[in-house]
Amino acid sequence: MRKTRLFASAAVTAAALAAEAQAGGFYLQEQSVRGAGRAYSGEVADTGVASLWWNPAAIARSGREAYFGAHGLIVDGSVGNTGSTLTYPGGVTLPIRGQPRAFKPIEPGLLPNAAIASPVGDRLAVGLSVSAPYNFTTKYEPTAWTRYDALTSDLRTVDIQLTAAVRVTDWLDLGASANAERSDARLSSANPNLSPLLPDGATQLAGEGWDWGWAVGGQAHLGRLTLGASYKSKIEHRLKGSVAVSGLLPPLPAAANQTVDASATFTTPWIATLGARYALTDQLTLNGQVQRIGWGEFDAIQVRTATGLQTIAQDYKDVTTGGVGVDYAANPALTLRAGVQYDPTPTPNVGRTARVPDGDRWLYAVGATANVTKRMKLDAGLAYISFKKSRIDRSDAFYAGTAAEIRTNLAGTVKGAGYLLSVGLRTAF
Repeated sequence: MRKTRLFASAAVTAAALAAEAQAGGFYLQEQSVRGAGRAYSGEVADTGVASLWWNPAAIARSGREAYFGAHGLIVDGSVGNTGSTLTYPGGVTLPIRGQPRAFKPIEPGLLPNAAIASPVGDRLAVGLSVSAPYNFTTKYEPTAWTRYDALTSDLRTVDIQLTAAVRVTDWLDLGASANAERSDARLSSANPNLSPLLPDGATQLAGEGWDWGWAVGGQAHLGRLTLGASYKSKIEHRLKGSVAVSGLLPPLPAAANQTVDASATFTTPWIATLGARYALTDQLTLNGQVQRIGWGEFDAIQVRTATGLQTIAQDYKDVTTGGVGVDYAANPALTLRAGVQYDPTPTPNVGRTARVPDGDRWLYAVGATANVTKRMKLDAGLAYISFKKSRIDRSDAFYAGTAAEIRTNLAGTVKGAGYLLSVGLRTAF
């Protein structure tokens, strides 16, 4: 048995490094507290620094402004086993034993974001924003039925966006951005030994890297109607790190328990957004927004170690999300909001992993803005996220192509709901 074959399981775990950063459930659209209150239904057509993530043209006529927001997210979910198995050499198939249901595997999180913008002359404005568009942690117990697919998944990203926007005419604004994005991931999973009586081994992976993207956008201000459109580029990610394998017992070679350098490459989706805001009256504004997200870019992951290159198919699909909402100026000091959004998952029904316990979702939101002073505004948003029940259906091979090959067949159900509380501050200076 060649030692290099034993790192096939490590390569599968390395594939999850990208999957963790790419699944629909792991893209965090919570980039605006004001937007959270209306289910992100009008951000591409709204003005000001709070909409900078959604449209680089948003700051063309906002003046000197700063924004800071914080979003707390809790997901109350469960992942249950419905007949997962291990197939050992010789064709012996046994059920995966251990904890049959994992409760709240998605850890609560706090997501901050901030932005600042300033005019430069009469028609030009520049802005800088810092956000975390992919930022998530899932944890399963060491005895969970998911352990051969996922134990701990910890992803942190920081996206720095530099923007320039210009008032081309009295009604047309255009903008462009350059993005630098850093990803840092820590993942672990269990490896089966060749007997169900032996304890599990383990694989741990760590990786990080900086990557680059861009965005363009425009807004048309037509009286009571504002139209907005933007396009965010795909980003080709290259993460470098290491894979550590431990706990493999004879007859597997002891030399396989070691740490090796590894890298993973994958592509995040492009995002095309189209939206509108219409002031039906001086008090009531209607909002609508549609996004086409090019998840088809995430079709495969390239994993490389010293032993070679492995291509792992992902087969994600492009999706279209949509939302509608309202803003109501109750009085000069208080604006109320509400909205609803539909957000389908890009993950395939066959091949969905416990690292990405995702499903189609509806988001229902309410929010408000209070004018604290003439120059300072306090935003708040509250949302409930309803996840459609989905299934985990994934097969993988450990020590593939050798006499020691063990196949895992995961079958399970995912259900749950999410709760979001957002608070932010905007100030002119």
